[in-house]
Amino acid sequence: MEIAGFTPLSAAIGGALIGAAAVLLMALNGRVAGVSGIVAGVMAPLRGEGGADFSWRLAFVVGLVLAPLLASLVKGEIVAVSTPHPVWMMAIGGLLVGYGTRLGSGCTSGHGVCGVARLSTRSLAATATFMATAIATVFFVNRVLGF
Repeated sequence: MEIAGFTPLSAAIGGALIGAAAVLLMALNGRVAGVSGIVAGVMAPLRGEGGADFSWRLAFVVGLVLAPLLASLVKGEIVAVSTPHPVWMMAIGGLLVGYGTRLGSGCTSGHGVCGVARLSTRSLAATATFMATAIATVFFVNRVLGF
């Protein structure tokens, strides 16, 4: 079965880069690459709460934004992003994910990439919950709601 738009080589390279970045952040800074925690650390000084390690956190977030733009420049074309779902639905999904990261004390990158690699029981349980919820959500949205 072929999945439309799936490119195994680019997926493997992307996964390796994510893994390498997580290992480097842990090795050089002793920090877990949990994006929700990193973004919260950037937002803290903006809310007047101080904010330890602001510079590396800001560099990380800026890198998340600039890397795809740089890749587009290198490739010579802008990557088109499209979705079959309405923007309002994606916005609600994003808010629910944000709420879930605070509720679960971490996000898919912190638990799924770093925690699973460290064989953390808590992260294994969180990642299993993320995946089960994602599967159920996709089924519900596509099959029940018909989007």
